[in-house]
Amino acid sequence: MATNGLAAVLEHITPQVSAILHRALDGEEISWSEGLRLCETNGLDLQAMCLVADEMRRRQVGDVVTYVVNRNINFTNVCIKHCTFCAFSREYREEQGYFLPEAEIVRRAQEAVDMGATEVCMQAGLPPKMDGRLYVDLTRAVKKALPDLHIHAFSPEEVQYGALRAGVPVIQYLKELREAGLGTLPGTSAEILDQDIRDIIAPGRVTVKQWLEVITSAHSLGIPTTSTIMYGHIETTEHWVKHMNLLRDIQKETGGFTEFVPLSLIHQEAPMYQRKLIKNVRQGATGTEVVKMHAVARLMLGPTFRNIQASWVKEGPKLAQYLLSCGANDLGGTLINESISTSAGAQYGQLVPPKELRRLIRDLDRTPAERTTTYQLRKVYTGEDEELSPLDLIENPDERFGSYRKLAASDQFRYIHPFEREKQSMTH
Repeated sequence: MATNGLAAVLEHITPQVSAILHRALDGEEISWSEGLRLCETNGLDLQAMCLVADEMRRRQVGDVVTYVVNRNINFTNVCIKHCTFCAFSREYREEQGYFLPEAEIVRRAQEAVDMGATEVCMQAGLPPKMDGRLYVDLTRAVKKALPDLHIHAFSPEEVQYGALRAGVPVIQYLKELREAGLGTLPGTSAEILDQDIRDIIAPGRVTVKQWLEVITSAHSLGIPTTSTIMYGHIETTEHWVKHMNLLRDIQKETGGFTEFVPLSLIHQEAPMYQRKLIKNVRQGATGTEVVKMHAVARLMLGPTFRNIQASWVKEGPKLAQYLLSCGANDLGGTLINESISTSAGAQYGQLVPPKELRRLIRDLDRTPAERTTTYQLRKVYTGEDEELSPLDLIENPDERFGSYRKLAASDQFRYIHPFEREKQSMTH
């Protein structure tokens, strides 16, 4: 049911759009074809949709806006795949390939805990001839050193690769990861869940069928996952809504998704754009497309997902803040290290301190809260005066925590192919 103010607005927009938005306000499900119509809105229709998305956000999750204190550890950039949107990966022969040893990964995780982090997110490239037990061993090592730290790690692409290298079924590999201490799985490597699009932008990447197998298997084992979409390249809005519809169907069946995270393409250094590998690649999503994506996501997914995240890494803190008025209710994490978007040309740095996230939230007259990975509230900030966290005192994140560019240029953790390691061990 529309409030008086919303009802007045809905009287002055396109009747078809008004009818869809009234259905959403009445608690009815928005079909994918109706979602597609909403993606075509502009002008007052678009503004009305954002108002309704914001109202549904208020009804579904209230006025608390959340964030998590976490650290990314992208432990290698060496990868056997050649995804055309990825500027992060390097072939094993390239000088800029690196691989962090287990001890360094644990050290970075410990440093994150010392900074107040409750989560570490581990994702990386797919190195050739990888030991299939690598992901399990890394998880166990971090969990042993830091038993209270939540491990959010390994995309469906990585799980598929780890299982293949280990010679075990995906479900068995996920069980081993869970037993080693894995808490949740990132729902990345989704891009667009349409095989024709995937075959163009990332030939050889995990298929839609394989992505779904990993995600639903994780859910069946009680391992929650996030979900994502990457847009702003060659896809259409029809792909957007079919992607969301597929995720919604999974959520109805499993209830295993914790959030939906729209990720617009960072095009500047992406090979598909910079080297013109694919025709008609857009320069990422426009600002209007970003707003539409989040508003439509709230209207299509909000009843089952609840949490729609605005990515400050992709959109910058200012636009991410605005998206909190268009259906989003979460600002993601502090990240501390951000390598993948940074390598593609993202301009917004690798750390937004908790105090700054809270300022952005309060500026909207909303209530900031630190959450866990699975959206339990750790602390709700109702007052203005509060203690500073160690991350709030960091003046130069690159100098304090290192950066992707320094890591890739350094010889300290240079990647060595397993065959080369064998040769070296034989000569010593």
